[in-house]
Amino acid sequence: MSTITTKDGTSIFYKDWGSGQPVAFSHGWPLSADAWDQQMMFLGANGYRVIAHDRRGHGRSGQTWSGNTMDQYADDLAELFETLDLRDIVMVGHSTGGGEVARYIGRHGTSRVAKAVLLGAVPPQMLKTEANPDGLPKEVFDGIRASTLADRSQFFLDLTMPFYGFNREGAKVSEGLRQSFWLQGMMAGVKPAYDCIAQFSETDFTEDLKKFDVPTLIAHGDDDQIVPIGASGLKSAKLVPGATLKVYPGGSHGLAQVQTDAFNADLLAFIRG
Repeated sequence: MSTITTKDGTSIFYKDWGSGQPVAFSHGWPLSADAWDQQMMFLGANGYRVIAHDRRGHGRSGQTWSGNTMDQYADDLAELFETLDLRDIVMVGHSTGGGEVARYIGRHGTSRVAKAVLLGAVPPQMLKTEANPDGLPKEVFDGIRASTLADRSQFFLDLTMPFYGFNREGAKVSEGLRQSFWLQGMMAGVKPAYDCIAQFSETDFTEDLKKFDVPTLIAHGDDDQIVPIGASGLKSAKLVPGATLKVYPGGSHGLAQVQTDAFNADLLAFIRG
């Protein structure tokens, strides 16, 4: 397996396939780099070098007790880019991974970055506060924490239904995709997975988004039941200078896996554009 060891001694697993301009993927919670396999195969076949890592505490990376913070996630990504000497990168982040991309740009700038893609991403902030009245109440995230501690195996399996929109009338349910989500979730350490809930829900990415100075695609399903578009994608599109907003009618949080052809085509067009 390909890994780097970060400055604090954490092992970070990554995939690095193909050749050409690098496209780096950041996954959602509680998943791993495997969530991007369809996009990596597609872009790799179209002449791009594709890289995806398992966030610390997730997948095949080290199960860290501490340091499970958005700042550290971004710094781990910076270490990976530096180790592989990646430049002219297209950064693609889904959900929590979209927050990781935003915080990376906020902390490390865009000297290595050519473009950015935020898919169903958590910025600018998921938690409802006085300054963010459109967010979700803290009780929602307290419930996720409680379920993760009580029986995360069943919780992750149940979560797949709204995640992929499989609970909608007429939806074609993929049991294989549900099991893949469950497997990736169960590979995460329970402590880092628990810690990450606060990071994806409470972090305010507003100032990070304002620092974007590269072409940015904000893609979001308008039926995203996990990260509702009104409090996330629509707001981010107004904060990122010159952002392109792509809304998928009826699109779920996991639209990259259930509307794969449409998203892949849009992703390739944006990268080439």
